[in-house]
Amino acid sequence: MCLILFRYDPDGEHPLTVMANRDEFHGRKTRQVGFWDDAPHILAGRDLEKGGTWMGVTRRGRFAALTNYRSLADMHSGGESRGELTRQFLEEEVPAGEYAERVLRSGDRYTGFNLLVYDGQDLIYVSNRSGQPPVRVGPGFHGLSNALLDTPWPKVTRGVQAFQASVRDGNAAVDWIGIMSDTEAADDDQLPDTGIGLEKERRLSSRFIDSPGYGTRCTSFVQMDRNGAISFVERTLVPEGLDPDTVRFSILPDETGGWNSEDH
Repeated sequence: MCLILFRYDPDGEHPLTVMANRDEFHGRKTRQVGFWDDAPHILAGRDLEKGGTWMGVTRRGRFAALTNYRSLADMHSGGESRGELTRQFLEEEVPAGEYAERVLRSGDRYTGFNLLVYDGQDLIYVSNRSGQPPVRVGPGFHGLSNALLDTPWPKVTRGVQAFQASVRDGNAAVDWIGIMSDTEAADDDQLPDTGIGLEKERRLSSRFIDSPGYGTRCTSFVQMDRNGAISFVERTLVPEGLDPDTVRFSILPDETGGWNSEDH
């Protein structure tokens, strides 16, 4: 996952609204979002090479998302699968803050990562490249790419601005596809220097990445309601072995305190 834009409004009708692009090599085998056979309470996509996920939710209102931290050193080092960090949070019932502390203590086992975890009470951000303890995210609009949270890379800054404008205009439904499909590259003087060279920085600077062999594999939208309902929509963009159509899931709390799900 290489770009996550989100609005955190803990006292609002929708405490958490997320739109995200997952950028990956086209050949990496993936299962698109769905309920997992071995963990039926988890709704997420799945990396079929390592078994983890880049973003997902649970029937009980937990959310986790991950991006890689981009640096030349991290590209040439090993480490355990970072997708395990999201998977483990979704499998467990540990409070988000406690889980983030645990992750940070074992952070040297992984190459660079940014992790967001939400337990229905707190939204926590943690990175093993920040040199800082986990952070309780404050209300508002935020962006996360392959640097630290809210680092003003052009794709983050412009994406957050587009998200804010969509909400400010009073749209009943945020144009998440339009916002996340932008292919405009940043000007050279706005590009970060992560050690990969100017040409690659240009290619990776747009919100939506379209290049041979690597690019945006799916665009996702998650909205969590105050009453516990969750909407998860995903558009698959690289169809090898996947259904290229948009898939939609709803998790609805029932009168007994349990959860029902619908999908199509």
